Amino acid sequence: MDILVKAVCVSSLLLLLLAPMESLAGPPELWPEIEPLEADHLAVSGIHEIYYEVCGNPNGKPVFVLHGGPGGSISPYMRRFFNPEKFLIVLHDQRGCGKSRPYGEIRENTTWDLVEDIEVLRQHLELGPILLFGGSWGSTLALAYAETYPSNVSGMVLRGVFTGTDSEIDHFYHGGVGKIFPETYEKLIYSLPEPDRRPLPAYLYNLIADADSAGKLEYSRAWAAYELKVCSLEFPEEQLEAVVRSFDSYAFALLENYYMSERCFLEEGQLLENTDRIQRIPTVLVNGRYDVICPPINAYRLHRLLPNSELVIAEGAGHWMGEKPVEKALLEAVSRFE
Repeated sequence: MDILVKAVCVSSLLLLLLAPMESLAGPPELWPEIEPLEADHLAVSGIHEIYYEVCGNPNGKPVFVLHGGPGGSISPYMRRFFNPEKFLIVLHDQRGCGKSRPYGEIRENTTWDLVEDIEVLRQHLELGPILLFGGSWGSTLALAYAETYPSNVSGMVLRGVFTGTDSEIDHFYHGGVGKIFPETYEKLIYSLPEPDRRPLPAYLYNLIADADSAGKLEYSRAWAAYELKVCSLEFPEEQLEAVVRSFDSYAFALLENYYMSERCFLEEGQLLENTDRIQRIPTVLVNGRYDVICPPINAYRLHRLLPNSELVIAEGAGHWMGEKPVEKALLEAVSRFE
């Protein structure tokens, strides 16, 4: 375990991510670790308070980091993609997860609530247009915010693109990923009381929500193990079990399956159909060539609809942002917006 820095929730749709091993030789490198200038909670509804951090240069270009999941959380690793002398880096835990309060709460928790939280936080910090940096589910949320508030977005860097269509959700839950990781998919399915029950997102959500404390832990860990295993090209089994047991996977599993069972609170194809609203926004799309959770076709389709976008396929990489080809592509993409 000493070769891992920590476990953090991925992206995604999904997705739960591991903070990477120390950077290997070869530019570009992650920026040095920094501490927040400000860390606080902000009330965004009668129920929810979101935790946020502000880092870097108070007069720098504002960038909002949107974590994966739904149900993931921010981590110190995510601060390190930005030159702290050039950017004002804003990170926040979305409703119900991380350090936001209340933990695991699904009331008043939809895509559109999260979109409004970004806008409330932007106004609270008295910022102008923001650069959006999001991966997996974070890319979904970035697109939803940009299409709602296009004049408030200066650019986007999106990784592991997920647009919330039925086919993307079906691919992740109902056998598409299982064609590449058949043993991993079968292990998840046969950890459930009714392996053949469908649709899987709703079934998993209800299992986790309705189980006793032991059941919540069992099903949450089963889901986390599945997603962690398939997000990286190589994840040794002995490390996987230790990592899954080292963090609290409940909010991640609960919220992700809740959102997916509700089709991310989107109309079918909504984010792709509304790209006319974001045509002017400079965008860099980064996708691992072998990303089985969010295959490159998702980013390619979006790229074809956005004339002011660039598509970067990171060869030799999967979904995890800590894989070196993806990490390098993200660092280079961000540098263009300095």
